[in-house]
Amino acid sequence: MSRDLFYRIYSFWGLLPFWILCTSSTNKCTVRHEIADCSHLKLTQIPDDLPTNITVLNVTHNQLRRLPPANFTRYSQLTILDGGFNSISKLEPELCQSLPLLEILNLQHNELSQLSDKTFIFCMNLTELHLMSNSIQKIQSNPFKSLKNLIKLDLAHNGLSSTKLGTQLQLENLQELLLSNNKISALRREELDFLGNSSLKRLELSSNQIKEFSPGCFHAIGKLFGFSLNNAKLSPSLIEELCLELSNTSIQNLSLSNNQLYTTSNTTFVGLKQTNLTMLDLSHNSLSVIGNDSFAWLPHLEYLFLEYNNIQHLSSRSFYGLSNVRYLNLRRSFTKQSISLASLPKIDDFSFQWLKFLEYLNMEDNTFPGIKSNTFTGLTRLRCLSLSNSFSSLRTLTNETFLSLAGSPLLILNLTKNKISKIESGAFSWLGHLNVLDLGLNEIGQELTGQEWRGLENIVEIYLSYNKYLELTSNSFALVPSLQRLMLRRVALKNVNSSPSPFHPLPNLTILDLSNNNIANINDELLKGLEKLEILDLQHNNLARLWKHANPGGPIHFLKGLSHLHILNLESNGFDEVPAEVFKDLRELKSIDLGLNNLNILSPSVFDNQVSLKSLSLQKNLITSVEKNVFGPAFKNLSNLDMSFNPFDCTCESIAWFVTWINNTHTNISELSSRYLCNTPPQYHGFPVMLFDISPCKDSAPFELLFMINTSILLIFILLVLLIHFEGWKISFYWNVSVHRVLGFKEIDRQPEQFEYAAYIIHACKDRDWVWEHFSPMEEEDHTLRFCLEERDFEAGVLELEAIVNSIRRSRKIIFVITQNLLKDPLCKRFKVHHAVQQAIEQSLDSIILIFLEDIPDYKLNHALCLRRGMFKSHCILNWPVQKERLNAFHHKLQVALGSRNSVH
Repeated sequence: MSRDLFYRIYSFWGLLPFWILCTSSTNKCTVRHEIADCSHLKLTQIPDDLPTNITVLNVTHNQLRRLPPANFTRYSQLTILDGGFNSISKLEPELCQSLPLLEILNLQHNELSQLSDKTFIFCMNLTELHLMSNSIQKIQSNPFKSLKNLIKLDLAHNGLSSTKLGTQLQLENLQELLLSNNKISALRREELDFLGNSSLKRLELSSNQIKEFSPGCFHAIGKLFGFSLNNAKLSPSLIEELCLELSNTSIQNLSLSNNQLYTTSNTTFVGLKQTNLTMLDLSHNSLSVIGNDSFAWLPHLEYLFLEYNNIQHLSSRSFYGLSNVRYLNLRRSFTKQSISLASLPKIDDFSFQWLKFLEYLNMEDNTFPGIKSNTFTGLTRLRCLSLSNSFSSLRTLTNETFLSLAGSPLLILNLTKNKISKIESGAFSWLGHLNVLDLGLNEIGQELTGQEWRGLENIVEIYLSYNKYLELTSNSFALVPSLQRLMLRRVALKNVNSSPSPFHPLPNLTILDLSNNNIANINDELLKGLEKLEILDLQHNNLARLWKHANPGGPIHFLKGLSHLHILNLESNGFDEVPAEVFKDLRELKSIDLGLNNLNILSPSVFDNQVSLKSLSLQKNLITSVEKNVFGPAFKNLSNLDMSFNPFDCTCESIAWFVTWINNTHTNISELSSRYLCNTPPQYHGFPVMLFDISPCKDSAPFELLFMINTSILLIFILLVLLIHFEGWKISFYWNVSVHRVLGFKEIDRQPEQFEYAAYIIHACKDRDWVWEHFSPMEEEDHTLRFCLEERDFEAGVLELEAIVNSIRRSRKIIFVITQNLLKDPLCKRFKVHHAVQQAIEQSLDSIILIFLEDIPDYKLNHALCLRRGMFKSHCILNWPVQKERLNAFHHKLQVALGSRNSVH
């Protein structure tokens, strides 16, 4: 993450105290856009002073014991009533009579124990009913028979011992029935007869210890579309029995995660042969043996999830019959007992030959001995292959390593974290369709002759960052002219100044990362010809000598010709001089980062041509003077400025114009009062720059000008000076007041937020188990929550980086799971955190939540991710409790954070 972005975050969060002050209210409901929020106010009754036209009322987390119908007569326009997390023990039938338009009723986490036939008799328009986490142990008679428009019914986390919710046909429009975490031990035929006219898209029975499936138990709902029975501890025989009962239904999605399916055989799924099953989830089952032809009965299957198992061996017929599978997840699916070859998992040749339509294959975090000549033979539609951290001994990539992929139209190949040390000539010659090649976080140390990339005719991105060392030649990239993105961060880059330039054959390059390489010698031809380059990262090198006027031959203008450059990062290079003409041709430059250098005096014309500049970072330099003739052109259209921690000279000549500009600009400048302090003169040392009194500076200017006028008008001059000195401030004051009263300010209303996910989870690879273990149960407990989990929710065939960006955009909140692993995880540090925070800044959203699993000091968090706790509101910072009895409190706090508003005012 760049330092520029770091301070943009600060400028964003710096507005929060004002926003909180304007929107918070003590013991009063907040009403906005016909939505009344009365949550967390310790209410004992429904407020009677809300607007009568409200359509949504939130009274969660209060002390309500009843919902008297009389209290709702003035709110007859309500369509949504959320009364969760109270102590309501009884629901009166007249409630819906007072609310004839009610569509969604949420009463989760209350004390309801009984439902009568009359409870919902007037709720004709109800489409969603949430009764999760109450004390309902038995449904007597037919309490839901009047709910003809009900689409979703949630009865999870109660004490139900049966799926029988009625004695007659009803709920004909029901699509989701959630009964997870109850005490259901058997599915009997007659108990689901009440759903005979429905077409369920989702039946959720997870976390019920079911031991019996009676013959015909699903007969009444033959149009069943999706069925989840996770965490049910089903044995292989019970799963076989379940599949037989699902025969001849309309089942398409079946989830059996975290059961006791240790082995499969050719009879396990035989009952599904008469179905059109397209999705099967067998993850987290400790599955060790996949018998031959186990999936032969699933010819329509498209998505198969086998991650987190203990498979020992894939034979050539393990996947027989899966001719239509497009997505296969084998992440951490194989046994890891020891590093000896005898105990490593085994994949026979042609094991994937049956997967003719497979497009996405994830085999991350396994320990395979290597890739054989026919390992991937038969994958004629494969587009994305992830082999990150998958091999125990893949040290050298030869021209035979990927021979088995010769017939695959592969577009994305991920080989990170495999301890690869060498790439031989023609190693990728079989992958002519490849667009993205990720070789980062390995141990590659070699000279790049260019033959390594032979055959990559369509390559767009090569990621080589974080390797041992790379020595460039003029032909290093001569065979990949289509390359658009080249990442060479922290690879101890050698021979960068070779001539002609190693990058000269890359006319289509748009992103070039050469940061963290301690580069000291480059020539002015290094970037010649890169006319399409938009992003250039050169931070953390040693380029100071190149821009010195004392340099033999003068300053080296290595940026010339980059007419389309948008982002330039030159942070931490030791610069103490900037040539006047260095940015002259960069007219499209939008961001310049010159932070953490030794700059003091800048040429008056250095920023003259920067008409498109939006972000300028000069933090932690030696700048003492900020004058209009130097910074005026750069500040004209600026959106973000960071000049913090500079030793400002607080005199009229040095900062008078800067102080005036600060007090009138709308540019984001973070921590003005604490990071912009005077260093000299002594009487102003430590004084905030923004409070520097510039009135004496204004008085002296006209005096100096008029002093040169003929002595004949000296008397008039003195009178004018006295007038301005004693009455000028009044004139200025009344003028400013009049202008602001006439013009005023008005904020543009924002559009309502619409998101697919409640939150996107950013976590380190090593913390995936923890995230799955704790966030997946939260989704099952509260089905209003849906987290974006990468291994589950990423769209098949989409680039990983693109999927990350899309998922962040579709998520209302972004959760950072903060551990030491996250601070070291390169993908999170360089991409995920950057885009999450970038979205929060650009959309002015308060959408980030931090969950600390470990006690991490603020300075480490800042050093690794450029974040600090002070940037976030207190309720968005959570600590994982050590004691189990505090878990409920933690979940409560997380729900509060997830439910908080996003807009920053």
